[in-house]
Amino acid sequence: MMDVLYFAWLRERIGLPKERIETQAQTVAELVEELRAREERYALAFSDLAAVRVAVDQELTDFDAPLAGAREVAFFPPMTGG
Repeated sequence: MMDVLYFAWLRERIGLPKERIETQAQTVAELVEELRAREERYALAFSDLAAVRVAVDQELTDFDAPLAGAREVAFFPPMTGG
């Protein structure tokens, strides 16, 4: 089991701030594919991965990052500096 967190417009599109899921995904990319296949709202939220950043256990990473042992995956839009 792992926690999946959604921030900003991803949370708005999916309609949840977080959920606990059971997954067989080996990488973040595989997890995204599993989520996309669930419902249209997930497919919409993850339609443009160039506009999505990901962190595994609060470490910024890439979509090819392994999920072995991960407890949390967070998806969010790119941060803008200021």
